[in-house]
Amino acid sequence: MKKALYLLPLLILSAPSFAQESSVQYKAKTEIDFEGLEVEGELVKPQGALLRERSAAAFNPLIKLRTDFTPEMKQSVNEIK
Repeated sequence: MKKALYLLPLLILSAPSFAQESSVQYKAKTEIDFEGLEVEGELVKPQGALLRERSAAAFNPLIKLRTDFTPEMKQSVNEIK
């Protein structure tokens, strides 16, 4: 009798594992026909005034870019001699 009581819960818990999985097949393409329906709606947009992004401020460059360093090169040659 005790063996049956131990065996019964195991059989009950193992029953779902032997069940076959249901195979669901979906259509490859779904078409929705709105010809017979009247679809009503309204345009939803933000309330209030629209804010425009400010343009970036144009500053004069404080650093002047140089194309050559000839005077410094001549001075360094004189320092080596």
